[in-house]
Amino acid sequence: MSERTGRTTDAATEVFVAHRNLLFTVAYEMLGSAADAEDVLQETWLRWVGVDLDVVREERPYLVRIVTRLALDRLRVLGRRRESYVGPWLPEPLLTAPDVAEDVELAESVSMAMLLVLETLQPTERAVFVLRDVFALDYGEIAEAVGKTPSTVRQIARRARAHVAARRPRGDASPAETRAALGAFQRAVETGDLQSLLDILAPDVVALSDGGGIKHALLRPVVGVDQVARLLAAGWWKRGGERSLQPVQINGGPGLLVRVDGEIDGVLAVRFENGYITGAYHVRNPEKLSRVERETAVSR
Repeated sequence: MSERTGRTTDAATEVFVAHRNLLFTVAYEMLGSAADAEDVLQETWLRWVGVDLDVVREERPYLVRIVTRLALDRLRVLGRRRESYVGPWLPEPLLTAPDVAEDVELAESVSMAMLLVLETLQPTERAVFVLRDVFALDYGEIAEAVGKTPSTVRQIARRARAHVAARRPRGDASPAETRAALGAFQRAVETGDLQSLLDILAPDVVALSDGGGIKHALLRPVVGVDQVARLLAAGWWKRGGERSLQPVQINGGPGLLVRVDGEIDGVLAVRFENGYITGAYHVRNPEKLSRVERETAVSR
C-alpha cells in the first residue's frame, strides 16, 4: 500500500467513525434490526473506502446516501422474510443510554412503537420519512438517496407523514413520571396484582410477544385492558426457572430486562402515554437479544 493510499484510507476511516452512530441509526430505523444495520454499515464502509474524497463536497449526506440505498435493498428482502415469520414480528431491542430519552425526538424515532408504525410504510416511504422527519435532510439529498425527483420526494414525504401521524404514539411524560409508572408496572407484574395492572394499563393497551418460533410467545396480539391485565397477572411471562425483572432503557424508553436463573430470557418494553401504559412489547427471540447486554449508541 502506497503512502498516499494509506493517508487516504486513514482519512476515510476518520470520517466514517465520526458519522458511524448516525449511519447506524439511519439503517436501524429503516430496518428495525441491529444485526442487519451492522451489515449495511460494513457494506457502506467497503464502498466509502473506495471513494475519492477529493470529489466529495459534503461527507454526511454522501454517507447517508450510501447507507440509504443499501438499507432499501435489504429492506425489500427482509419484507419477504417477515411474511413467513412465526407469530408477531417485533424490532430488535436496543439497550440505550439514559441521555437518549432526554432527546425526545430521537427517543420517539427509535422507540418500539414508532418502529412498528414505520413497518406499515412502503420501503421508499419509510426511507423518505426517516431521512426528512428524523434526520432533516433536504429534499434534494433525499432524492439522490432514493432515486426519485425532489418533487416526487415531497409528495412521498407528505403521504408518509400523514400515514405516520394517524398512527404515531401520543402523549409525553417526564422522566420522573416514566420511572414511577415503570416501577408500578414492575411491582404489579412481579406480584400478579390484577387491580394495580387494571389501574395502570390503558383501555386499548396492546401486548405483543416475539419468540420467532424459537421460544414460547403469544402468537397473536392481545388487546384491551382486561385481557392484558389478566394475562400479566396470571404470570404469562413466568415460564420455568427463577425469574427477575430489571428496569432498563430500551430504545430510548422504559423497559424491563427479564432474566431466568440469572440469564437473559427476554425484554419487556412498554409505551407510556398520558399516564397509562398503551403498549407492552415482549421480545424472547434469542436472535434479537444480543443488544440488551451493552448500550448501543444512537444519534441524529
